[in-house]
Parts: sequence; C-alpha cells; structure tokens
Amino acid sequence: MSGLDLDATQLDRYSRHIRMDNVGPEGQRSLLDTEILVLGAGGLGSPVIQYLAAAGVGTLGIADDDVVELSNLQRQILHGDDDVGRKKVDSAAEFVANLNPDIDVNRHETRVDEDNIDDLISEYDFVVDGTDNFATRYLVNDACTLAGIPFSHGSIFKFEGQVTTFAGDDDSPCYRCLFPEAPPAGMVPNCATAGVLGVLPGTVGSLQATETVKHVIEAGESLDGSMLFFDALEMEFDRVEIPKQDDCPVCGQDPAIESVHDVDYSATCAIDAGAEEPGVEVGD
Repeated sequence: MSGLDLDATQLDRYSRHIRMDNVGPEGQRSLLDTEILVLGAGGLGSPVIQYLAAAGVGTLGIADDDVVELSNLQRQILHGDDDVGRKKVDSAAEFVANLNPDIDVNRHETRVDEDNIDDLISEYDFVVDGTDNFATRYLVNDACTLAGIPFSHGSIFKFEGQVTTFAGDDDSPCYRCLFPEAPPAGMVPNCATAGVLGVLPGTVGSLQATETVKHVIEAGESLDGSMLFFDALEMEFDRVEIPKQDDCPVCGQDPAIESVHDVDYSATCAIDAGAEEPGVEVGD
C-alpha cells in the first residue's frame, strides 16, 4: 500500500493534505494515529470537532454531560432542530460518523471534576478546552500542566474571543502565568447572561482546531507563549506574550499546586487543599 499505509479511499479523502509539503502522507498518518480530547460539544466544541474529524484525527474523545437546547442552535452548529433534548455527545458522535467513518469517537457523558479529569486526559495526546466557565478552565489548565499534556484554550464573550496553546514543555507558560486566579463569582457574566455573537465561536473554535492540527503535524509557529485576542466588531487581532512566571503556582520553580485536589475550584480557583466541589459544567 502506498502513502504510509493509507488506503485508496484515504488517499482520495485527504488528497489536499497529502499534496502539501508541510503535511504529506507522513502528516496525515500522524493525524490518523492521534487521539484528541475535546471538552465541550457546544459553541467552541462544534467547529473543533467538525474540523478535526474532517482532517482525519483518528480518535476523538468528546466530553459533555449536557443536552441540546433550542437556544444552543444559534451557535452550536454540530446540532440541529431534531437534536433538541438529545445528549450532546450522542448528537456530536452521529455528526462525526456521517462526516468521516475513519474516526473513532469516545463518548464521555460526564461532568468533568477533580475526581475524573486525571484519568480522562491520560488517554489522549492533546486536549482542546471548549468549556464556558472559569472553574473548568483552571481545572483543565492545572491537570494538563501537571501531566505534561498539551492543550488548547479558547473563550468567547459578546463580540470578543481569545485563543492560545499551551505546549506543556518545561519552558512553556500555563494559563495561571497570565491569570493566577479567577475573578470572583458573578464579576464576569457568562454567555447566557451577556449574550454572544453566533458566529464568534466558529472563528475561535476554528483557530483552536488549526492550532491542534499544526501541533500534531509539527508545522508552523504555535501560539504557545502568547495569546491571540479577536475583536469581531473592529475585525482586529492582537497577540500578547505570556511570559512564564517563576512564581506560578502550578508551573513555576516552586509550585504550590501538586494535584488538582489542592485547589478550590468553586471560588477563585485558589489553593485550598481539602476543599470539595461537586463538579463543573462543560460545553457552551
């Protein structure tokens, strides 16, 4: 078989990748051999899952415990009107199967929390955070950073979005290098309260998918060490450096966080050993 054991159907399906110098059959085989976990099958997760499935990422894990609601359909383009009331992981898995039968989908119908995240991410090569609250973002950051698993961060608010990649290398920063703690509860309204432009998660999620594919095929320049801010109203992008902080509580020289159980994710995500929290939602 030619093309690093790609069959005739795969050579046709992925031909536009294979023709590219920075991808080729080697890069496509890397994509097919990669296992990616997407946290959230909502606004950000929708374009991420669609484009990673189309690109030929061999195994996609999808974690979400929510059901499709009518108000989701304005931006969560994985799902349709007939999916209202269905589990998002089921709707998402069906979409992937129809798009690309090459892809194995692992459905994780679960709420991500301190008790399951370490086992969940350990199965995957890369994590894409498409969640919609600070508690989960800090939980994902801490768990992935401690485990050395690279991950993509994205978030949206009204007309604005931000995206970055944390490579998990010794010299890479983490989310806490930029934001050591979350703002107090209620200070920043969520999308349900403030609203969000329907196409905005498509832009930010597509950037996350782009970063993920580039990481797998080892092509181009990553956003690791910087954050990209997008203003849809002004149609402007700004890129801000994220210096690694020696005093970072999770990736610094003398880290205070050695486990996700050292943190109280129910408040400002500060260190609070022994605190208990019932879980955090994923997926808008």
